[in-house]
Amino acid sequence: MPTGGRTSAALDPEERAERLPAALDPEERAERLLAALDPEERADRLLADLGTAAGGLGAREAERRLAQHGPNEIRRVEGERLWRRIVRQLMDPLALLLWAASGFAVVEGSYAVAIVIVAVILLNAVFALLQERQAERATEALREYISARVRVRRDGQASEIEAAALVPGDIVLVGEGERLAADVRLLDGAVEVDMSPLTGESQPVLRTAARSRPAAMRIEAEDLLFTGTLCTGGEAVGVVYATGMATQLGRIAALSQRVGTELTPLQRQVNHAAKLIAVFGVLSGIVLFAVGTLAAGLSLGDSLNFAIGLLVANVPEGLLPTITLALAVGARRMARRRALIKRLPAVETLGSTDVICTDKTGTLTEGRMAVKLWWTDAGERAPGRDPFDGEPWSGLLQTAVRCNNASAREVAGGWERTGDPTESALLVGAALAGADIAGLQDERDAARARLLHFDARRKRMTTLDHEPDGPWWHAKGAPLELLDRCVAIRTAAGDRPLTGEDRARVAATFERYAAQGLRVLGLAERRAEDGAGEAPRDAAEAALVFLGLCALEDPPRAGVAEAVALCRAAGLRIIVITGDHGATVAAIARQVGITDGDPVVVAGPDLEGLPEPELDALLRTTDDLIVARSNPETKLRIVDSLRSQGHVVAMTGDGVNDAPALRRADIGIAMGASGTDVAREAATMVLTDDSFASIAAAVEEGRVVYDNVRKFITYVFAHATPEVVPFIVFALAGGAIPLPLTALMILAIDLGTETVPALALGREPGEPDIMRRPPRRRDAGLLDRSVLTRAWLWLGIVEAALVLGGFLWVLLREGWTLGDPTGAGTPLHDAHLTAMTMTFAGIVACQVGAAFACRTERASLRTIGLTTNRLLLWGIAFELAFAAAIIYLPFLQPVFDSAPLGPAELAVLATFPVIVWGVDELRRWWLRRRPARCADVGNCLEADRQDARANRS
Repeated sequence: MPTGGRTSAALDPEERAERLPAALDPEERAERLLAALDPEERADRLLADLGTAAGGLGAREAERRLAQHGPNEIRRVEGERLWRRIVRQLMDPLALLLWAASGFAVVEGSYAVAIVIVAVILLNAVFALLQERQAERATEALREYISARVRVRRDGQASEIEAAALVPGDIVLVGEGERLAADVRLLDGAVEVDMSPLTGESQPVLRTAARSRPAAMRIEAEDLLFTGTLCTGGEAVGVVYATGMATQLGRIAALSQRVGTELTPLQRQVNHAAKLIAVFGVLSGIVLFAVGTLAAGLSLGDSLNFAIGLLVANVPEGLLPTITLALAVGARRMARRRALIKRLPAVETLGSTDVICTDKTGTLTEGRMAVKLWWTDAGERAPGRDPFDGEPWSGLLQTAVRCNNASAREVAGGWERTGDPTESALLVGAALAGADIAGLQDERDAARARLLHFDARRKRMTTLDHEPDGPWWHAKGAPLELLDRCVAIRTAAGDRPLTGEDRARVAATFERYAAQGLRVLGLAERRAEDGAGEAPRDAAEAALVFLGLCALEDPPRAGVAEAVALCRAAGLRIIVITGDHGATVAAIARQVGITDGDPVVVAGPDLEGLPEPELDALLRTTDDLIVARSNPETKLRIVDSLRSQGHVVAMTGDGVNDAPALRRADIGIAMGASGTDVAREAATMVLTDDSFASIAAAVEEGRVVYDNVRKFITYVFAHATPEVVPFIVFALAGGAIPLPLTALMILAIDLGTETVPALALGREPGEPDIMRRPPRRRDAGLLDRSVLTRAWLWLGIVEAALVLGGFLWVLLREGWTLGDPTGAGTPLHDAHLTAMTMTFAGIVACQVGAAFACRTERASLRTIGLTTNRLLLWGIAFELAFAAAIIYLPFLQPVFDSAPLGPAELAVLATFPVIVWGVDELRRWWLRRRPARCADVGNCLEADRQDARANRS
């Protein structure tokens, strides 16, 4: 905003109109004037700008404005057309590979397999389309925060209309229990408002037409009310200055719709892997087709069969369904730990999270205030121990009950509390200290003569009560501000004048409590004069007698400190972003272990003014950071900054105001118990207990899922080598060595025998050190060098040698020599069928050994136990039964070109699992003997490269 001259908001309406281009038509001119409104300007000017008066708009003018501005509703921006979404999902990189696999199945005549693959593609597309509806549902949930009907004044008469018919300039009447349907500037009266849908804070705030000071942020303005908030007390009259998408709620809806859902790290890695596999498969097929035709002398038909088989072998048809099922298993495990996942790929994203942005109230703490200590001139006491007899205790407890609008009563198993959480906590604390709160509440309700609401500037609340000995003022509020209004202090011997020493003692006690993360209130009273009900507020709240202090705590949730320690050991950074006061949050952060010393506390308004480079530098260089008094834009900027630096961010939220940040974050975490529907719709994960401990548990489960995805990818990819090598041998031999495997057998392996054991690997429990590893980078590859080396060049080569050896052994045993024909009608045709079946069965047998080997990255099988994964044992039983059906059932033998195997072949096959597992056990033994330079096997090659660079230097 310019520093010289007047702003547009300070200009007279006529002056503003003169500055608009003359060419504008009347409707556009009116829209421009409305956009330039300052709702905090002088009331008479605002009414003039809006073209209205205290009597309200006329009916015809209201209709004209409704046609001009549109209905007062939250609108959803039209997105991508459905058919385009469907095409985009069906053309996904992995889907393209599966289309290719289905095409190969059709070429081979396996129509049933082709149908199954197409069903997998369609199912995945449906899941993706359902996920994209998330933003639309969040916007639709926002609409529920606009009341159906409102009271307005039109043509000088009060009436009730549909909320959708509200227009700028309408005069609205606001009363207790009504939800605001538009943004309103108060003209008369005062109301208490629940602002939690916008701010996340449940304590009602006072809004009055008598503004006492300018506000740092519009949402804090004393004379403004906003759409979606609830009037909890009082009555007022105001003028509508914004409707629909122009309101604060509409702005949040627009932010939610503009914030797109990006691919998760797992989705990006799978897409990247699919592209690599596709390129590798196609190029290798083309090259080896040429080699087979030109160099090896194969016929065109043989070369084509060879290329098709090679492509089928390179396409991991079972990869997508196996990943989907593994993520579903992870989501179910998270649900048992009170974290509900709405988008399956987010299960893995949690495992790569390295920054958690969390709220305080209800997440780190219980969200339920309780009195911890009472303090008076006579000393300090905790409720629930000895009765608080005599003065100054009795006066302190009576004032705590009388200067209070909440209620509480004891019920079986605890307390039933209604009203403001802090005030109801005062009542329970007074009861535990021995006060008869039931009787005092009855007296309070009958004897109250006047209520001076809590005032944010004065920081106190005061009541006038008619007691048996006359009228009394009772006050409570911020201790030091209240102390300034006091002239005496209550002691056991009676009231005496306040001294400087008394004031210093009270201030020191307050600071000591605040440093412990306690919320501290001061209490005072004085006898009132006759006619005090008409006294000005400043006079009523003067010459008070200071009674003492009440220190309340919102205690940390059970298990939060342990969860924070677990996250810090795992290398996760925790940033607290909250609407609470910074000092209180800092104390709680210290209590639960988020910070070790004094954190850097930054207020949301201060953060808003930081340029992007300074914000990035603050987040990059400040380890212990707390952001207080945050708003939607603040959270969104923080998420954007962190993600631009390569972090994977989890953000918690519970209010409407949190929706944009929840959608922008990699993992949006909504509170299931206390959160709004809007937050739950916008989030990726919902905590059923609102506890930070559940976030830590979800991160651990996410890491387990990532590890297990790597395990079964290693398992699946390990069989590509024994599937490909026989075809390469066939091509390089120029057809002198017959094809060891058919394309249909490969599909039977990829979609049949390996799927259930691969899924079972997704049920492996986490390894002991999983939460002691640092987070992996956002760009860390799922298919890194360690996975591919282990799968293709270690397990794969061993398996290829075994299955090719088994194939040649069967042929040679039957008298085959190099170049002998094996086609249909030749003497060696049956031997060739048996040899191909031996290759198929050999890969299945190697799968069994690989399944046990892939259960762990580094640990030996002995340490985790042979039978601890029962599902894997059932999966192995299934694949053996499936393979046996293909080999021995007569009606399947002609389909797959298989033949029954005898005892000799089965005896040889029995050694394959032991050899494969034993070779990998040696590799893991070697890894365990190396220094612990890396968090997991995936980083060991990087450690090797660092060693090599160090040796060269």
